Amino acid sequence: MRLSKERYPVSVLKELQASIDVRPEYQRPMVWTLKQKRLLIDSILRGYDVPKMYWHRQSQNSEFEFHVVDGQQRLTTIWEFCDGGFALSKTSDPVDGIKTAKLRYADFNTELKKRLHLYSFDIVIVEEATQNDDEDEVREMFLRLQNGTTLKAQEKRNAMTGSMRSFVKEIAQHPFFESCKFSNSRFTYDHIAAQMTCLEIAGEPVSVRDSDLNRMYEEESDFDPKGKVGKKVRRVLDYLKRAFPDHTRELERYNVITLYSLASSLIDNYVHQNTEQKLAEWFIAFETERRADMEKDEDSRDVQLVEYQRLTSYSTDAAESLAKRLEHMQRRFFLAEPDIELIDPTRIFSEAQRLAIYRRDGARCQLRLKCDGTEKLKWDHWHADHIKAHSNGGKTTVANGQVACPDCNFLKSNS
Repeated sequence: MRLSKERYPVSVLKELQASIDVRPEYQRPMVWTLKQKRLLIDSILRGYDVPKMYWHRQSQNSEFEFHVVDGQQRLTTIWEFCDGGFALSKTSDPVDGIKTAKLRYADFNTELKKRLHLYSFDIVIVEEATQNDDEDEVREMFLRLQNGTTLKAQEKRNAMTGSMRSFVKEIAQHPFFESCKFSNSRFTYDHIAAQMTCLEIAGEPVSVRDSDLNRMYEEESDFDPKGKVGKKVRRVLDYLKRAFPDHTRELERYNVITLYSLASSLIDNYVHQNTEQKLAEWFIAFETERRADMEKDEDSRDVQLVEYQRLTSYSTDAAESLAKRLEHMQRRFFLAEPDIELIDPTRIFSEAQRLAIYRRDGARCQLRLKCDGTEKLKWDHWHADHIKAHSNGGKTTVANGQVACPDCNFLKSNS
């Protein structure tokens, strides 16, 4: 990788606009505030020193001549101002006696335009990369140049190399995210796609904090996007898109991960064909109930919904929080849709089904062959019994399940 330095005035930067890509895939989105933009233009007019930029020269057959490694915010601010995108602050002081407050580019007199157009930037040109290692060096340069600036964790991961990064970028483009309420500001879709992948690799609720995702990017740098996990992530997102084909305001950032885990469990363990509409209708009803509950007096609120709300507010990326939120969603979903059966009818009731049966029956034996059914059974001292015997074709569903004390269930089995 070779570096050379050139000096371009603002007038040339504007002329080169069509040949410069300020958003190569490792770049972060535009994040400057209007105040920061105004400050840059004011600094240029006053001839203050502005840091140099770094551009990466592309091959001749590329759409752009340069990719911006560092200087994205400065370039876009200059272009936006020259195109009339914003005005200077109303409190802006005069420049050498020339008024600048509230002026747009079109309002500039000849002297101000000359000051703007003749101001020159130092540009460090990174010569064209022809090897993969060179591209890695450019990404490494980007990360180092951003050191000390406010880059979010996902913005840093976006500049990493490896197939995990590429897979997450691909998944972040899935149309399901278009159905969500939140936007892709500062790679939010990438962040959630990375969390989904992390959960799928583990096969259970685990911590998906930034440190965990960083470790995943590093340890799974040779991740196979066509492997079992990659296929499963796409399959779950396809299912969710069928469930929510349109923009759905209930799909908030805090609940999408839990909903993903619920859908993933459905696909792995249950007969889920044609259940997309059921899931969507239940989820919207659940969110409607939860929001209405929040408006009630504290003494009137549903204790379980209060706990769920707490879990969505604190340590939301922790394993315990994710597990408890999933447990809550599963219990309510299977109570609402008790006829959804396990994929393998020979398997016993799942943990989620057992919990739904246990809550529905109030933890009391429904058989009452040896007991009167008044005693509450402890969680580790009861059986999930098929109402219609499994040997007679009874399905392993919540609707066909009931709480039984061990003595009654053994007596039923013997008879």
